[in-house]
Amino acid sequence: MTPPARLALVRHGETVGNSSIRYYGRTDLALSDDGRAQMRATAQALATHFGITTFGRIFASPLRRAREGARIITGPDTAVDEIEEFREVDFGDFEGLTAAEIEARFPAEFARWNRDRLAPDYAYPRGESRAAFTVRVERGVARMLTLMEPALVPARPTLVVAHRGVIRAIVQRLAGAEPLIELGSVQILARDGEQRWRVETLDFTAHLA
Repeated sequence: MTPPARLALVRHGETVGNSSIRYYGRTDLALSDDGRAQMRATAQALATHFGITTFGRIFASPLRRAREGARIITGPDTAVDEIEEFREVDFGDFEGLTAAEIEARFPAEFARWNRDRLAPDYAYPRGESRAAFTVRVERGVARMLTLMEPALVPARPTLVVAHRGVIRAIVQRLAGAEPLIELGSVQILARDGEQRWRVETLDFTAHLA
C-alpha cells in the first residue's frame, strides 16, 4: 500500500512581543530567541518523531514570525511560498493587548467577545469578523492545494508555518478537527488515495517541554 501524502502545520514560536500572552494579529513581529529555539526544536521533532526531514513544498504567512520560523525549520536558503491569505486575524482594538488589558480597557467588548467569539458573525471591534477571516483563509487553502499538488508525494510532505487562527481554520476545513494550537505545536494531516484528509497528529508539543 502506498503511504499517504502528508501536510505538516506548525505554529510559529514566541515573538519579541510575547505572543504567548498578547493578541497579535496584523502586527508584524520577529521571533524572540526563545521562539527561534522552539523552531529549532520543532525541526528536530519533525525528524525524530515523524520521520520528516525534507519537504516537497513550504508555505508560510507573509508575517516575519512565520517566514522566519519556516526557514529555521527547513534551512535559511529554502524557497518559501508566502500565502497572503494566511495572515492572522485582525484583532482591531484588542491588537497587542493581554486578556486582562482588554477587560480593563474595553469591558463591554470583552464580555461580548467571551460570549460570542465563536459565532460566525462575531467581529473584533474595528477589526475583522470571524466569517471574513474564515473566507479569507479558505481562499488561501484553495490556492495552496493547487500549488502543492505537483509536489504532493509521500516521501516529501508539505510544510505550513502560520498562526493559531489560520492553522485551526485549515485543519477544520480539511479534516473537520479543531486543535488548540500552542506556540511551536505541530499538526500532521494525511491524505488518502481518495483525496480525503484525516488527522494523524494534533497539538504535538513534547519537543517544547
